[in-house]
Amino acid sequence: MSGIKVLQISTVCGSGSVGRIVLDIYHILEKNGDTPLIAYGRRKAPQGIRAYRFGSPADMAVHVISTFFKGEHGFASAAQTRRLIGRIRTWNPDVIHLHNLHGFVLQVELLFAYLKKAGKPVVWTLHDCWSYTGHCAFYDYTGCTGWKSGCTECEEYRRTYPYALFKNRTARNYIRKKEAFTGVPRLTLAVPSEWLKKEAEQSFLKEYPIKVIPNGIDRKIFRPLDGGLRQKLGLSETFVILGVANVWERRKGLQYLIRLAQKLPPDYRVVLIGLSKKQLRSLPKNIMGFTRTSSADELAEYYSMADVFVNTTLEDNFPTTNLESLACGTPVITFDTGGSPESIDESCGRIVPKGNEDALLQAVLEERRKPKSRSACLKRAEQYEREERFLEYVKLYYESAGQGE
Repeated sequence: MSGIKVLQISTVCGSGSVGRIVLDIYHILEKNGDTPLIAYGRRKAPQGIRAYRFGSPADMAVHVISTFFKGEHGFASAAQTRRLIGRIRTWNPDVIHLHNLHGFVLQVELLFAYLKKAGKPVVWTLHDCWSYTGHCAFYDYTGCTGWKSGCTECEEYRRTYPYALFKNRTARNYIRKKEAFTGVPRLTLAVPSEWLKKEAEQSFLKEYPIKVIPNGIDRKIFRPLDGGLRQKLGLSETFVILGVANVWERRKGLQYLIRLAQKLPPDYRVVLIGLSKKQLRSLPKNIMGFTRTSSADELAEYYSMADVFVNTTLEDNFPTTNLESLACGTPVITFDTGGSPESIDESCGRIVPKGNEDALLQAVLEERRKPKSRSACLKRAEQYEREERFLEYVKLYYESAGQGE
């Protein structure tokens, strides 16, 4: 098998959940004997990575202004998009893998016009729903179905990322994105969940084949650990409920965990990771809160010391927090939202109707009475081993390029 050249295009490289996935795929390609390159728009790439930054802080600022004042996200940054296209032509990859294209870094019409002419195999991973809506990266929170018919009456454009504050161009953006994103001759979509596959199949992207490739985690990092954290936090005699988020924005359901804590008996304690300083200041006394940790080992300790991980997300694609918890041997309780329930079964978790506070409370109390097996959690996590999951992308690259393994 001869190696192939794979270019990944992403908003970020190495930071955030998508940036880490991009980096994981890069390393697996290297290990497989292929030649990877990452083109990214924001922040910095880790040292030792073959990467090309096409974005600049000044251009991002202009794109932010375009989004806020004109309501046009994904339609600025023309000059740096042309530079990226020039780099693609020079490097001449065998396969182009797109990740998040929103994030104030690309003019998507220019990029897709090039992809249509170039005729190269393209894989596009949808990490959220932005690609087929007129505005929103997520819409499940509000139950919106406008994206099925054209996003003609959007009321959430000010409140939903990417936040168009002054002009509602949602319907027009929908038309522009549909024209840009359809008609690419050799494009395959990849999604992390069956839920997102079903959604995309109802969108204007339905013309493309869609492959489900779940996210993976590094089980060498996320594993059962006992560093005495419960004792250090004074939680030895309590039932610990853990909540984790990168950012506790409104769709993550922080309010449900706060109200849950108010209803629990005294020997239960909610512990939250990822809070802002403002959120910490307003936290009730019966909740123990911490800011975001940059240490994966420390995060694994929190998962390991908890009795249950509770995910109150109100809209999500396929949250890796569920996988991280399972890999540390901790069962998961999640709202029945998006692809969140897909990572668990009856042996390692419980699914609660979205927003049902009474059912959430009963699920937590039942978990203490009849705890799920930690060994079942670890067994379930095996199917989300990072290398096995992301090798599916390598296989897809070879299939797309017309080279069998």
